[in-house]
Amino acid sequence: MRDLARLLQAVPGIKSVDLGDVRRLVKLLRDSPEVGSIEVKGWFGTGVVVTRAGSGAVSVNPAPAVAPPAPHAASASAPAPASAPSAAPTALNEITSPMVGNFYRATEPGAEPYVSVGTRLTAGQTVCIIEAMKIMNEIEAELSGVIREVCVEDAQPVEYGQVLFRVDPNG
Repeated sequence: MRDLARLLQAVPGIKSVDLGDVRRLVKLLRDSPEVGSIEVKGWFGTGVVVTRAGSGAVSVNPAPAVAPPAPHAASASAPAPASAPSAAPTALNEITSPMVGNFYRATEPGAEPYVSVGTRLTAGQTVCIIEAMKIMNEIEAELSGVIREVCVEDAQPVEYGQVLFRVDPNG
């Protein structure tokens, strides 16, 4: 159990783990037939999975890193391919989140967004704000092109590396 406590403490985003808490989790897993596994997640999709083996014994495995959440289904069904079926698909570049925080498209609620679909973008131009620990961080584009997709809804939490925008460099 001490090994499990040390393993849990090594997960980024988990500050401390009480051995008593670990014992209660293992007891819950051992004594509750309806509970097959317990997953503890930290930052960036890291974590530990504790599962019940067939004999009732408990095994501990590091959880695989989880991919950032997929864009909402509404933005994933973009009508662009249907409008130009004969055109070769264009490779889009992605602007990703450099940090974990809350995504904002504009300086304040109701204000005009920094960029929208169809906006011509230049390198160094501010595309959004990500609030992390009450600090507003302006995110700048590292490339030029035309915004083809906004992948995150305003005021939603984002993960490190999550796609925020898709940009057509030839647009």
